[in-house]
Amino acid sequence: MRNLDMDILRTLVAAQDLGGFNRAADQVGRSQSAVSQQVRKLEEQVGEALFRKEGRGLVPTEAGDVILRYARRILDLNDEAIAAVRGIAIAGTVRFGLPSDLAETWLPKVLGHFKRAHPAVLIEVVVERNALLLERLDKGQLDLAIAFGGGPRADAHQLAELPMTWIGPVPKESVIKTSEPISLVVYSPPCFFRQASIDALDKAGIAWHTSFTSTSLHGLWAAVDAGLGITLRTVVGLPRSLTVLHESSGLPPAPTIRLALHDAGRELSPAAERLKAILVETLADSLHGANRALAR
Repeated sequence: MRNLDMDILRTLVAAQDLGGFNRAADQVGRSQSAVSQQVRKLEEQVGEALFRKEGRGLVPTEAGDVILRYARRILDLNDEAIAAVRGIAIAGTVRFGLPSDLAETWLPKVLGHFKRAHPAVLIEVVVERNALLLERLDKGQLDLAIAFGGGPRADAHQLAELPMTWIGPVPKESVIKTSEPISLVVYSPPCFFRQASIDALDKAGIAWHTSFTSTSLHGLWAAVDAGLGITLRTVVGLPRSLTVLHESSGLPPAPTIRLALHDAGRELSPAAERLKAILVETLADSLHGANRALAR
């Protein structure tokens, strides 16, 4: 049995995540020709072609898909082992806040990753609305907080600029009737998404009324699923029972919203610094998958 080259696997995963070998070459610090040689070497090791031409680019073959799946698992274990060794001496408590959109789909993965590497660290998680998260952070009740919007804060480490999208039930015809005002399902104010939905409809001259308000994301999803109206969010954490409403539905385009990590400008403990690094690293993959879902 032959040992797969870890550097080559990392290049393959980078190419898939970044959308091409040119970008992957920049990230791993190699020339494009060196990356091509790496791929050929791996193909010789496994005895199969891993990529085929499609248009002007390359796409994975069936064997390539298999290698990529295993590559992610191998790299995760490798990185986890290194982090565990480095993190043996890290202990303490980290207080971390985030919005509901990320709590169920992404949070378990990042917490599992962190706890395996740093078992002596206690993580206290708070799931709240954006304004309350930033308020608690500024009061010193949280060490780190991920929030939508946030305004021109000096402590914002921008993670992504996400498109907002209209979300409705299936079938969508049950709530979108051009002859009637649009029924909105929204948070009670203050809320970035609420105001953005109102501004977009007003700018387009589309009549609307608030049909349901809630203080929780679960409440919003339930109301939309029940056909009480539509809402404006990102696709992060979108339940499978709901659908994205595209412009063909007659709804106006929506703006983008910033997702940022905040630390209130305070010096972080070693445990908080390590969690911050893992948050940034793992959230990028999650948001990449969400944007692919929106494109479909």
